Amino acid sequence: MNYAVLDLETTGHGAGDDMLQVGLVLLDETMQIIRTYNTFVKPTIPIPPFITQLTGIDESMVADAPSIEDVLLELIPLLEDAVLVAHNVGFDAGFLSSALDRCGYMPFAGRKLDTIDLLRVLYPTLTTYQLGAVTELFGIEHDQHHRADSDALATAELFKECFTKLASLPLLTLQRLSNLLSDEIDDLGWFIQEMVVRKETTTSIDMDAYSYFRQFAMKAGDWTEEQPPRGENGEEGLISDYTFESYLDHIKDGIRSIIPGYEEREPQNMMFQEVIDALEKDRHLLIEAGTGTGKSLGYLIPALYYGVQHNKKIIVSTHTINLQEQLRQRDLPLLQAVMPYPFRAAVFKGRGNYLCLRKFEGKVNTQDFGAPVEDRITAAQMVVWLSESNHGDQEELNFGNRGSEFWSTVSSDADSCLNRSCPWFKRCYYHRAKQEANLADVVITNHSMLFTDIRADHRLLPGYEHLIVDEAHHLEEVAGKHLGTQLSYHSVQHPIGRLCKDARNGQLIQLKHRLANEDSDYADKWREEIDEVVPVFGELRDEWDRLFEILFSMMGGSSAGGSQDAGEAGQFVLRLRTSKLPAKWQEAQSIEEIVHSLLSQIIRPLDKMFGSMKEELNDPAISAVVTDLSGTVKDLTRARDELRLFMKADKPEIVYWIEANGNFRAKSVHLYAVPADVSSQLRAYFFDTKNSVVLTSATLSVQKSFQYACEQLGLQQDEEQGRLKTVQLPSPFNYRDQALVIIPRNFPVLKGAAGDPLFNEMLVKSLAETAMETKGRMLVLFTSYKMLKQVYEPLKEALSSSGIQLLGQGIDSGNRSKLTRRFQQQAASVLLGTSSFWEGVDIPGDALTCLAIVRLPFQPPNNPLVEAKSEMLQEQKQNPFMKLSIPQAVIKFKQGFGRLVRTTQDRGIVLIYDTRVIDTYYGKYFLYSLPGPKIEHMHLEQMVPRIREWLSADQGEMVE
Repeated sequence: MNYAVLDLETTGHGAGDDMLQVGLVLLDETMQIIRTYNTFVKPTIPIPPFITQLTGIDESMVADAPSIEDVLLELIPLLEDAVLVAHNVGFDAGFLSSALDRCGYMPFAGRKLDTIDLLRVLYPTLTTYQLGAVTELFGIEHDQHHRADSDALATAELFKECFTKLASLPLLTLQRLSNLLSDEIDDLGWFIQEMVVRKETTTSIDMDAYSYFRQFAMKAGDWTEEQPPRGENGEEGLISDYTFESYLDHIKDGIRSIIPGYEEREPQNMMFQEVIDALEKDRHLLIEAGTGTGKSLGYLIPALYYGVQHNKKIIVSTHTINLQEQLRQRDLPLLQAVMPYPFRAAVFKGRGNYLCLRKFEGKVNTQDFGAPVEDRITAAQMVVWLSESNHGDQEELNFGNRGSEFWSTVSSDADSCLNRSCPWFKRCYYHRAKQEANLADVVITNHSMLFTDIRADHRLLPGYEHLIVDEAHHLEEVAGKHLGTQLSYHSVQHPIGRLCKDARNGQLIQLKHRLANEDSDYADKWREEIDEVVPVFGELRDEWDRLFEILFSMMGGSSAGGSQDAGEAGQFVLRLRTSKLPAKWQEAQSIEEIVHSLLSQIIRPLDKMFGSMKEELNDPAISAVVTDLSGTVKDLTRARDELRLFMKADKPEIVYWIEANGNFRAKSVHLYAVPADVSSQLRAYFFDTKNSVVLTSATLSVQKSFQYACEQLGLQQDEEQGRLKTVQLPSPFNYRDQALVIIPRNFPVLKGAAGDPLFNEMLVKSLAETAMETKGRMLVLFTSYKMLKQVYEPLKEALSSSGIQLLGQGIDSGNRSKLTRRFQQQAASVLLGTSSFWEGVDIPGDALTCLAIVRLPFQPPNNPLVEAKSEMLQEQKQNPFMKLSIPQAVIKFKQGFGRLVRTTQDRGIVLIYDTRVIDTYYGKYFLYSLPGPKIEHMHLEQMVPRIREWLSADQGEMVE
C-alpha cells in the first residue's frame, strides 16, 4: 500500500476557485519516497493579489501550464489504491474531489489521513500545528512555504516522523488509541490499528521504558519513592565550606563553561547581594530590576544558598504560569548543572492544573464523551502524554477547541479526592507535586496559589518563613480577586450539566442505572430519591437563566454605573452601589430566593443520600462515582452561598460589580465582590508574619519613588527597626544609544475614548509610513479594543501594496502567544495589541524595531475598583488622580516601553502618539520614569526622516 502526500495551491477557498499548483509525494509502506509529481495548473480565473503575495505564484508562471483536465489524467493513476495524506486533508481532498467531479470523474473515495490530527495525538505538547512552524521545530528542510511542491515534500517528511513516533509507542498505548479513535476520525483509527497488528507480531517490546499501571503505559512512577535532595553522605559538610562569595564564584565559573561569552552584569551582582542580605537579616526588600538584569537568577541563586545553608524552605511566587514554566525549563536546569551541591526545586500550582488519573481512567473506559470527535482526540492526546509526562500538568498540553471543557471533567479537585483509598493515590500527579514541594529547597508557585493557600488555612503549600515575589506589581490585584468572590453564569450551569443534563444523560442518571444492578436493600430507595430530584434540575435551569437575563438587562446605560469599552471586545461593566441599587434589583433578588431554594432542594437530599451510599456500598467503582458527584454538589453549595452574599451587596468595604460581553449576553455575565483595599490583609498575611519577603519586578517605582507600591502592599517605608529596604537597580542596557523616543508634537489630542475620525486617520497614515520605513517589525499598543478595530482595516489597506502583513489581537487570533509567534516568523509584520500585550511579551532581536504607544494607559475612570479606591482617597482628602491614576498608568507605561529593548544588542524606536506626555504637568511622571532613552519631539512630517537617520546610524555601526 502506498501513501500519496498531496498539497494544492489554489486561487482561494471558495466553490468557484481553481487549482494553481499540485505537489504530490508517493511513499511506500517503509516510508521511502518512490515518486514525486509537481506541476502548475492554468486557472480559469485571475489570481488574486493576496494569493500571489502569499505563494509567489503570478499569472506569468501559469500562462503555459497544463489545464486541470490534463493534470488530473496524470494524477488519477498515482492516487489509485493509495491513502491520501495532507496537512488539513479536508481542504485538499475536498478541492480535489470537486475538481474530479467538474471534469466528469468519480470523487476520491480512498482512505484519508490528516497530519494535523496525527500531530495532535502523537505530539500533544506541540504549541502549534502550522506547517512552517512545525517543520522548523522538527528540523525539516522547507525552502518555500505556500508552494505545493515544497509543502508536499515537507508534509511527507512530517508524516514519516509521525509514522516513526507511532511505531515507537508502547503496545498498550497503541491499543488504547485504537480503541478510542475507532473509525470515527477520518481513517486515523484504521491507521493506528494497522500499527497495533504490526506491533503485536513483533517481539521487541521495551517493558522497562515505561511504568505500567491499570492498563496505561506511564512515564511517572510511584511518588512515594521520591528522595530528599541530599543524603547522609557528608554533603552537609560540603555546604558549610562555602561562603556566599566562594559559592557565587563557583556558579559563575560553571555558567561560563556552559554559556560561551557569558559576561557578568553589575546590576545582577548587586541583586545577589541585596537578596542574600534581606534573607540573612530578616528584612523585607522591594527591588526594581529592569529588563536584562537577569532577575530570575538574581533571586534564585541567593535563595538556594540561604535555604540550603540554613535548612529553610523558600517560596518563590510569580504572577503568570508562563514565568513558572520559564523557571522550570530554563533557569532551574542551568542551576542544576552549575551548583556546588545538589538541591531540589519544585513547581507547585493550583490543584485544577493536575490530571486526576482516577477520573481520566473512568472517562476513557466508559467513553463518556460530550463531543465524540473532539473529545476522542483529546483523550487520545492524553493517553500518549501519560507515557511522556512527569508532572501531569495541563500547561504541557495543547488542547483543541473543546479541550478545556474536557479537562474540567478530569482535573484534580479536593472535593472529589479519595486520597489514600484511591487506587491511583501513589501515582497521583497532584500528590506528587505536593510531595516534591515538601522535599524541595525552593518551591515555585504563583500569586493565585499563595492566596488559595491562605483561604485553605495554609494546608496546601509547605510551611514557609521566606517569600520571594516576582512580578510583584500584580500582587495587590491578585489578592483582591482571591480574597473576594467571583461567580459566573457557568458556576451553576456546568455542575448541573454534569449531574443531570436531561432525563437520560448525566452522572446522576448513570448512577441510577448502576444501582439497578446492586442487591443492596437501599438501592431501590436511592433510585426513587434520584427520580424525585431530577425534575428540580429543569426548574433550576429556567430560573438561573431568568436571573442572568435580568442581570444582563441592567447593563445597558444604567444610572448605577453605565456601560463602557473596557479595553477588550464588547465588554460592559456595571458597578453596584449599596445605597442606590438598579431599578430591577428587587426583582433579581426575588428570583435569587427561588434559585437558592431550588439549589437547596438538590443539595440537601443528594448530600444525605451520598453519605449513606459511602457507608453501605462496597463497590469501589460506584464509590468513585459517588465521590465525584459529592464534589460537584459541593461546587453547587459554594455557588449558592456566594450568590446569596453577592445579591445582598451590603458590605461597605466591598466593591460589587457585574461584567458582561455584548456578543454572548447573559451567558457571559460575571459577578464580582472584591475588597477595595487589601493592604491591611497583605500586611497581616505576609509582612507582619514572615521573616523576610522580597518583592521584585521591572516596574515598582514611579519617578524613582516606591511610595505607591508601599501603600498598595501595606508596607510602610519608615518601617520600625528598618525592616524594609527599597532598591532600584541600574539598567544593564545603554538606553541612550539603544532607544530613541519620538513624540509628534503636532498630533491631534484625542476627543473621547475612541472613535475620533481625525485622530484615527492621522494615526493610520503615520503608522503606515513608519512601518514602510522599518519594513514592518512593529508592535502597536492600544488601550482600547474598539480603537484597535477601527484602525485595523484602513491600516491593512494602507499596507497592502507594500507586502507588510497586519496582525490584530482579537481579529486574526485571540491567542497572544500564537500572534507573537506569527509576528516573529514573518519579518514584515505589524502587530496591533491591547491590554495583555503591554507586558510579558518577549520579542528580542530584529523581529521588533519599532514600538508605538497610541495612548497613555490610564485605567477607565469607571472601572469599579479604580472608582471605589478614588472615593476612599477623596474621603482622606487626597487627590485620586495623583495618588492612584498616575502611578497605575506609569507602571503600565513602563511595562509597555520594556517590550522594545530585551538584550544588549537590541536597538529601536518608541513612538508616543499621546501628546499629553509633553503638554501636561503630569507628563513628566511618564518620561522621567523611563530608564534614560533619548527623547525627542518633532513635527509629524519629520518623524520618518529621523527614524531613517537613526536606523542607518545603527547600520553604519554594524558595518564598522
